[in-house]
Amino acid sequence: MKYYIAVTDIDWFKCLKSLNPNEVNFWSPSAQSFNAIPPGSPFLFKLHYPNHYIVGGGFFLKYFKLSLSMAWDSFGLNNGVQNLESFREKINRYRSNKSINPEIGCTILVESFFLDEKDWLKVPQNWNTQIVRGKIYNSNEDINPETNALLDLINKQKDQIPTQDENLNDLKEIIDIPEKSDKLYLTKARLGQGVFRLWVAREYSNRCSMTGERTLPVLEAAHIKKYASSGPNRIDNGLFLRSDLHKLFDLHYITITRDFKIEVSKKINEEFNNGKIYYDLHGKTLLLPNNPLHFPSKKYIDYHNSKFNG
Repeated sequence: MKYYIAVTDIDWFKCLKSLNPNEVNFWSPSAQSFNAIPPGSPFLFKLHYPNHYIVGGGFFLKYFKLSLSMAWDSFGLNNGVQNLESFREKINRYRSNKSINPEIGCTILVESFFLDEKDWLKVPQNWNTQIVRGKIYNSNEDINPETNALLDLINKQKDQIPTQDENLNDLKEIIDIPEKSDKLYLTKARLGQGVFRLWVAREYSNRCSMTGERTLPVLEAAHIKKYASSGPNRIDNGLFLRSDLHKLFDLHYITITRDFKIEVSKKINEEFNNGKIYYDLHGKTLLLPNNPLHFPSKKYIDYHNSKFNG
């Protein structure tokens, strides 16, 4: 088994430890590629010098190159910063070419964990203090007391990942699991809201599925069956919608049919004496992903229709 030890700063760690999120963005200020380990592999956090300790980690899901604003919109506080301005300031601190909205590297981790200081682990004996980004380790090599302790930690965290309803075939279609990945733990991992947004945006080609609008700051990933009502973070339970349409969809003033037509409730006009721009959408066909496997699921559509405020 390969695993990766990455270098980070203590402020990023402390921010995320206070939140204890499942999903985190381990970002880098430049959009360099990351292919050190396959999806499902352990990814551990080591603090900057002089703190040579492993303080937490997670399991690698996917690497994205994203604009700063897209990373913030998708992951928010799970970027390990308090707000967008702080995020931009930290990014530009490491960049010679300052930018308002730079492209950055985003290594997305799930099932993350953050250790109390008394449980921090020493780095392996062969760790080079000159390492800036990180280092790959192999569980069959570099055997020493420190790496054995890290493997014990990794196995403990794997055992704590709860089993999910999705089976491997479902998840493979959703997140494109490579054959060489650690499928067992990816099938158990819980996909977060940030990754859900990115995959839904990608499948709908970064455009509103009802209007075709492409202005990303006003577009949002919507659950057909709400997450709060046990709707899963699956592409076939998602639509990419303009923010006002998302709100109306969540309030059941707008829905979609099994043949992917848009329906707009007459109650918009009855209750607000307005709504022409929304009635213009009534009866139009939804814009769909290229892959039919990612089309909105009829079971989620039926659920949404049962709540429709027609």
